[in-house]
Amino acid sequence: MKRLHACLLGSLLLFSASAFTQDSCELLANLKISDATITLAKVVPAGTFNGPPAPFSGVNISAFYKSLPQFCRVVAEAKPTPDSDIKLEVWLPVTDWNGKLQGIGNGGFAGLIDYQQIGYAMSKGYAATATDTGHTGSPIDAEWALGHPEKIADFGYRGIHEMTRVAKAVVQAYYAKPARRSYFAGCSDGGREALMEAQRYPEDYDGILAGAPANYWTRLLTLAAVDTQALSADPESFIPPAKIAVIASAVNAACDTKDGVKDGILNDPRQCHFDPSGIACKTGENADRCLTEKQIATLRTIYRGIVDAKGRQLFPGYLPGAEEGPGGWGIWITGPSPQKALIAFFAKGYFSDMVFDKPDWDVKTFSLHPALAKATEQTAGALDATNPDLKSFKARGGKLILYHGWNDPAIPALNTIDYFESVIATMGKRDVPSFVRLYMVPGMQHCSGGPGADSFGAVGELNFDDPERGVAAALEHWVETGTAPGTIIASKHSPDKPERITMTRPLCVYPLVSKYKGSGDPNDAANFSCQPER
Repeated sequence: MKRLHACLLGSLLLFSASAFTQDSCELLANLKISDATITLAKVVPAGTFNGPPAPFSGVNISAFYKSLPQFCRVVAEAKPTPDSDIKLEVWLPVTDWNGKLQGIGNGGFAGLIDYQQIGYAMSKGYAATATDTGHTGSPIDAEWALGHPEKIADFGYRGIHEMTRVAKAVVQAYYAKPARRSYFAGCSDGGREALMEAQRYPEDYDGILAGAPANYWTRLLTLAAVDTQALSADPESFIPPAKIAVIASAVNAACDTKDGVKDGILNDPRQCHFDPSGIACKTGENADRCLTEKQIATLRTIYRGIVDAKGRQLFPGYLPGAEEGPGGWGIWITGPSPQKALIAFFAKGYFSDMVFDKPDWDVKTFSLHPALAKATEQTAGALDATNPDLKSFKARGGKLILYHGWNDPAIPALNTIDYFESVIATMGKRDVPSFVRLYMVPGMQHCSGGPGADSFGAVGELNFDDPERGVAAALEHWVETGTAPGTIIASKHSPDKPERITMTRPLCVYPLVSKYKGSGDPNDAANFSCQPER
């Protein structure tokens, strides 16, 4: 009889807890948060959420949505200014909350919420949050910014901070206690958002993961205009898709074996001094196997970056290597035809809608130094996350991990190294390793892809479990145990069978580089070691 009573009591307690969970979720609709309104607070039963395709790729992820556990979904709007409309969501695990908050970053011009990333983090026990940063639209569209400086500020820095502020209030109300740790992860524009948080709002997050940060926004988008103009100066300046392969082949022929392994991966492209004149067409020739004189001039512009009148570099160019592939130059830099690459769309959106307020702005009218001066005056304060003084972030125990693919065709890899070294110059070589780490990823393109080992638990596939193979997990381990991350093992998965690993390589703490030991399978990380570059 006592056992029966105990079972009945347990059932009643379980029922009460379930009912309280649903009620407590719906009661969040009444939560009062300054300059914010909760528009939806509802428990979503396991496997019933029906969301959009994966952002950027457009892949149907309905199977992923069906795998999600029960959660409390909170939708809110933050309005820090009369012209603000920052939509955000907070997803709260109904059971097994791990006590942590995970913020998710954006890409491009933002404009959407990444349901795949927020859902994945929530399924791993995190209260997770994401935002559109204040506008709705395509990540390559900036029309929303035309005549709206406050929306530019929301996109630039306020949106993520408002998301975080509201999310923390929601977490506190739902669980009756604050998150014990808060983390943020973003790549590309999300990497810029990550650095903006560390610089402007050091109290928001304990650990920040910043991948391929577009943090020097004004100069990055100026570079996009410079390269787009070079590619479209006249029909003969354009490098068509058919000629990308000849460039990649020549780069590999000149530099692939410099690191001791012939594998189509440049371990450190800074060591590759590729001369495009070797693939010049003969006089009067214009075959796919060579580049004309004007195409070579365009290629040199892409590699050179932005320089001033005296030849001093203002922003780095793109490094040789990994020009080919679905995530390579053909989509990002050159495109299928003039002004149809992604950098052309970003340059157009930025200068027409954020800098000059001229919807009909034409890149052919672009003049480097006046345009850069205007861009800096108009938008640097809202969009650039270049402040190297991270003393406040460090003082409260914050940890920052940066990573970047060496062969990124969207954001030059050297930009992240430049920022990292500016932090060292400001805060001291002895001090920075206590709270900042940088990983450069050989052969990786923009945030992922390319011939290199590009799977290491970063943004897009956050791994919270294994700090030796997951950079997000390494960040948490650092924050929560004080153990600084060391070498991380990255993997390459077969495109046909994602469950099959075809290669592993060590990612070294910069400035160390991964070097082949001289024997053994070059597809096995065990046959490489992290050493100083010589």
